[in-house]
Amino acid sequence: MKILLFGRTGQIGWELERALAPIGQLVSLDEEGSEGLCGDFTRPEALAETIQAVSPDVVVNAAAYTAVDDAESEPETVMAVNGEAPGVLAREARECGAWLVHYSTEYVYDGSGDRPWREGDAPEPLNAYGRAKREGDRAIQASGCKHLILRTSWVYAPRGKNFLRTMLRLACSREALQVIDDQYGAPTPAELVADITAQVLPTALGDSGKSGIYHCTAAGETTWHDYACYLIEQAREMGWPIKVSNDAIAPISTEGFPTAAQRPKNCRLDCERLERTFGIARPDWRVGVERALKELGNRESGQ
Repeated sequence: MKILLFGRTGQIGWELERALAPIGQLVSLDEEGSEGLCGDFTRPEALAETIQAVSPDVVVNAAAYTAVDDAESEPETVMAVNGEAPGVLAREARECGAWLVHYSTEYVYDGSGDRPWREGDAPEPLNAYGRAKREGDRAIQASGCKHLILRTSWVYAPRGKNFLRTMLRLACSREALQVIDDQYGAPTPAELVADITAQVLPTALGDSGKSGIYHCTAAGETTWHDYACYLIEQAREMGWPIKVSNDAIAPISTEGFPTAAQRPKNCRLDCERLERTFGIARPDWRVGVERALKELGNRESGQ
């Protein structure tokens, strides 16, 4: 099986290189591409030519424009990368008979209510990033290609730019923090998303009826504030040089922390379909946080 991976240097892409290598011949590309192959999602014709040249059995798209606030001032760019390019991948996947694996987001929903979102709920995004991701999902569905769209939330890893690493840096340099306490979701490690991809892909390849959208997060739920408190306390116990005390991590509302892009408050995703279809058992979100902390600690100590 030949697998073409786009976005190899991103948080999920980095983990996918490890997770997918044992199950197929892997061709991995970042934005710069290699050996005449293109990974630049602002060049749709070159993307199409790349898929034609590789002729993969599976196309895995871990590339995306992820700067949510910047997207408000760059709507055309974010739409090209997150909305239009996935449609090109889907069209070419259909033409060569390949499956397409694509990663979507809880930001396609409007964040109302408190019930976890199900795959059949109508997407009504609040910001440019979410609108572009919604269009990418729709283009894939409309293409007729066999696909797995995995919608996830609050992704982090021991590398890259993410909430976990930002909170650790601030907790080691400041004596007081303010963190939003009225947005709910499941912090999800990129490692888990990659491992689930590798687990479900062989099953899907044998049954085209499993093509579709699946929600894919760690189990449980929390707020950004409680996430930060748990993370910082665990880091303190592991010997990190934490300066902020627990009672100095103040909860604030979404309205108290204005951003260029409006964020959904309810980011809960119902993953029952994924569990039922593929027999997936998801770990609690705290497990991934502890693993990431240990990896970061080992890296700092040179182990």
